[in-house]
Amino acid sequence: MTAVSNTKPLVQARNVHKSFDHLEVLKGIDLDIMPGEVVVVLGPSGSGKSTFLRCINHLESIQKGYIEVDGEQIGYRVHNDRLERLSPNGIARQRRKIGMVFQQFNLYPHMTVLQNIIEAPVGVHGEKRKDAIENAKQLLQRVGLSEKADAYPRQLSGGQQQ
Repeated sequence: MTAVSNTKPLVQARNVHKSFDHLEVLKGIDLDIMPGEVVVVLGPSGSGKSTFLRCINHLESIQKGYIEVDGEQIGYRVHNDRLERLSPNGIARQRRKIGMVFQQFNLYPHMTVLQNIIEAPVGVHGEKRKDAIENAKQLLQRVGLSEKADAYPRQLSGGQQQ
């Protein structure tokens, strides 16, 4: 006998549409990602993969459908039975809970690997610098890059930057 899971999707997208002018890039995307699940978004260049990921983090707004992360609709809220766009602060609050790595790594070239890693925990989340450094060193060790903590992005391969 198999136990039935009551776990809700961590990420849920329903009928997501996104257009740039007259070019419809996302045409009714439906997706459920369960907690702990690993998902690959695969497709040819220009098929909308990065656009969809940017929509999950509300870096791009959608024209139709909805996206929820951990049960919270991204970029919008329901108020008096109406859908309202969140304020920039509300969107920023949501983004703090979502981590993404994009094709372009956007590392600060004047900062070391360690400094790049602790920038968000200290600057955005208010974590103590000492704790952030300790966590960053553990993360670097976990991915086999401990020796690169004091290197600059230009000294790393693309994979190491990711």
